Amino acid sequence: MGPEKLALKLDEDGIDTIHVGQFDHSGVFRERRLPRDSFLAWAREPRFANVIALWDSADALFGAGPYLTEDVSVDTASLRRYPFEPRAAAIIMELSGPSKALMPRAVLRAQVERAAALGLEVRAAFEFEFLVLEETADSLRASRFAELRSFAPDNKCWSGQTAANHGDFVAGLEATLRATDIALFSVGGELGPGCFEATLGAVEPLKAADDAAFFRLATRAHARRHGKTASFMPYLGAGYPGIGGHIHLSLWDKASGRNLFADPAATTNAAARAFIGGMTRTVPDAFALCAHTVNAYRRFAPGSWAPKSVSWAEFTFTTAVRSVPSAEASARLEFRLPGTDCNPYLALALMLGSGLDGIEDKLEPPPASPDNGPDDIPEGALRLPRNLGDASERLAASAHAKRLFGTRFVEHFAKICAVEDASLARAVSAQEVERYLEG
Repeated sequence: MGPEKLALKLDEDGIDTIHVGQFDHSGVFRERRLPRDSFLAWAREPRFANVIALWDSADALFGAGPYLTEDVSVDTASLRRYPFEPRAAAIIMELSGPSKALMPRAVLRAQVERAAALGLEVRAAFEFEFLVLEETADSLRASRFAELRSFAPDNKCWSGQTAANHGDFVAGLEATLRATDIALFSVGGELGPGCFEATLGAVEPLKAADDAAFFRLATRAHARRHGKTASFMPYLGAGYPGIGGHIHLSLWDKASGRNLFADPAATTNAAARAFIGGMTRTVPDAFALCAHTVNAYRRFAPGSWAPKSVSWAEFTFTTAVRSVPSAEASARLEFRLPGTDCNPYLALALMLGSGLDGIEDKLEPPPASPDNGPDDIPEGALRLPRNLGDASERLAASAHAKRLFGTRFVEHFAKICAVEDASLARAVSAQEVERYLEG
């Protein structure tokens, strides 16, 4: 869609304001809010600050300069409604100058193009658990983020009572998500106080990651507009469940339109097994791409539901890769390792890129481990990194990651993770003081 057609589209949809931006490594939408005519004028020679590729989750610069504006490209196909003000839309731009190779959406795009060159189409969907707190921005700061109050503290997993008690809030959230043009399959209660889950619909991978990123933005906004806070931290502490951002993926043959994971015997077929084999080989050392925060590793503490290696089995919830075999089009693989704070572009790129390796190299996965618990490490399996520092070092040394995602990106993102890990290296929790202060 060229500038003229885009202008016509904005007119047809009655759009007066455009939020044009891109999601950075931390998943924050960095944008400019422009009136329609200003946007169209800017879009003739679009540029944006390259600092979004060079700062950490606290907006502190860590990368070397120069710090300046770079060329960007506007993905007109990404235009979607923006329901938080009247007659508004959002659209994604991407750095297209020297920093292009550093940005998450470009990393995913490269793997999508690789799949296309192999004659494959990809369909993907994210599934997010999240927590809702009875807190505002002011109340969180007044309490110094301590003694958090849960919304729906009496919630039980899949509780119909929670659905009835809080129907207005949940129905309002669903309406907000649909008004943001997010493909939504369902939203409802999950395990633990204030815990909900949203399953997004299966679409092409760039839109799947865009939907996931906008899902968190829209959910946070809906909660704040109702005097609450939506949390996407993988682990909030004692009394709260660990929460994930699972990815469902299937591969389709472009020529025949056939789901390559579907099998007449409704079992995990050779293509799915090879895909899992590729994930088994690469994910342990490139794990930072789906777990890039210090908090993400709290979810993997002993005794948690989160698996500690790249195990797999059919239909099993305690494995890293859950195969959902079928003779029908619903056959897919589910990647259960990412936390709910994952960068959706990088987590999906990790799954897709490593899986395509498996198909190209005809890799075999380890034996299925349906009876293992999440703390069990199958024989011969590599244990996942124990913390973000470990993950950043393993990523920086990974030859497979550099080949798949580019040496420049891998070294840059490993540095991002190392900086993030160092930012909390001297932090001391109240529980730690209580345990050690008095000897």
